[in-house]
Amino acid sequence: MVDGPKVLRNKIFLYLTEFFAGMSVMAVELGASRLLAPYFSSSQIVWTIIIGTIMIAMALGNIYGGRSADRNPDPGRLYTRILIAAVWIAAIPAVGKYIIVGISALLIFSVSSNFLIIAAFAACMVIFVFPLFLLGTVTPSLAKYSVGNLEESGKTVGNLGAFNTVGSIIGTFVPTFVTIPSVGTSVTFLIFAGILLVLALIYFISAGAGKGRLAVSGLCFLLCSILGYSDSFAFWESNLAYEGESVYNYLQVKESNRSVILSTNVLFGVQSIYMKEQGLTGMYYDYAMAAPLMVEGKNPEDCSVLILGMGTGTYATQCRKYFGDMEIEGVEIDDRITALAREYFYLPEEVPVTTYDGRAFLNAVDKKYDVIMVDAYQDITIPFQMSSIEFFYLVKAHLAENGVMVVNMNMRGSDEGNMNQYLADTISYVFGEVCMAEVSGSTNRELFASDNPDMISCLEKGRQLLTDENLYAMMERTTSSLERYIPGEYILTDDRAPVELLGMRVIDELIGEEVAYYKGIYENEGLEGLLNSF
Repeated sequence: MVDGPKVLRNKIFLYLTEFFAGMSVMAVELGASRLLAPYFSSSQIVWTIIIGTIMIAMALGNIYGGRSADRNPDPGRLYTRILIAAVWIAAIPAVGKYIIVGISALLIFSVSSNFLIIAAFAACMVIFVFPLFLLGTVTPSLAKYSVGNLEESGKTVGNLGAFNTVGSIIGTFVPTFVTIPSVGTSVTFLIFAGILLVLALIYFISAGAGKGRLAVSGLCFLLCSILGYSDSFAFWESNLAYEGESVYNYLQVKESNRSVILSTNVLFGVQSIYMKEQGLTGMYYDYAMAAPLMVEGKNPEDCSVLILGMGTGTYATQCRKYFGDMEIEGVEIDDRITALAREYFYLPEEVPVTTYDGRAFLNAVDKKYDVIMVDAYQDITIPFQMSSIEFFYLVKAHLAENGVMVVNMNMRGSDEGNMNQYLADTISYVFGEVCMAEVSGSTNRELFASDNPDMISCLEKGRQLLTDENLYAMMERTTSSLERYIPGEYILTDDRAPVELLGMRVIDELIGEEVAYYKGIYENEGLEGLLNSF
């Protein structure tokens, strides 16, 4: 064991260093997912990028840490690296979101495909690689400082590995279930940066050295705590009614004179909307209201409805407004969204919402419904377990006779084998009658499925009985846009459902369409013309 300050003569402090380093690495990894989610989604692709980038950083840190300890076995060098890592991690809440937006702005004009992968990878490399590289030097350095003789080397290295693993386990659970939901991502970064800072502080005080480094680091940490103490990811917004985080999502509520809007994880999208005049939204919810009219042998007000992916309850609110006090219940995995639905979106208390995964809920209940709405797909974050043959068979088993499933498909791709084609083919494998309607002015499509071959004719008959002029006109538009789907062979199963890759292809297409206009301005008029166009 290397000679050093008194605090190092007992291996306990070295083991604690290993413990808190492992904890901090996992906390930063989980914090990275929440920092990136509002801009790039929280899909498996993004998680793969985060994990891969962090593994690269840790591997390089392991190599450098071992060589550095062999060349110069001075513990002060290790704790200086920990000090630098602590300050860097503390700075992430203050500057991280600006770096992400800056990188995205630069790449969006130069990358024509795989934008999400490239932008997320570049952001991870810039923000997270360096501090985790420094933390990756901890284990080999401590092994050098801890091993006193060859007879105990295996035991010592084993103990270090155990402390690192236990720290990593705690660092996995604490951010997810404690700090991020209660105090947010920004403060979570600051908490674990503070822990690393304290470790370095204890070492340097014991060594009687590094006063200047400690003073500068403490000042930097204080500035980062002041500047980074914010739960706002949408820093350009000034009129948000609510912004916060749950275990599952970044949440944003924006209110105007006409509507209240919820966005989750992806800042530039609308996941739920409430119209204050309580009229139709002009969105896919309006088209989905055709489903109760498609149920043969029942009036819409007598239908029982289950909504998988309840969100803020827009569909439930509209159905009850136009069809009366229907029996409606919802399933929503995020209880914070349900709370927002009651507070901001006026979801009636008498409409029950179960906090559960949609598929797990179907596995747990035996009840049958006349209408089941599947509204669990959000941009690229499509849960594979709710897109497979097995899932749609489960939905079918919970439909009453002549029951109808309606699915909101929110990514309209134009290429062969796109996400919507996979979903529609998979659903057609399960149901005998499938039709779709394009949602005007959006990338959404509404899919209706049933084993009743007269589903569309039921809608046409039911539409004639409507007394509300607006709803009648909406159902007329829906009926005219409905087309029976001719299935292909693109099937998703529990074993094979590449929904993230399929979604990424559509995202690239959408970005390309949106950016083409601004690219033209930039090519013809330069940066000044581009800035003037906003």
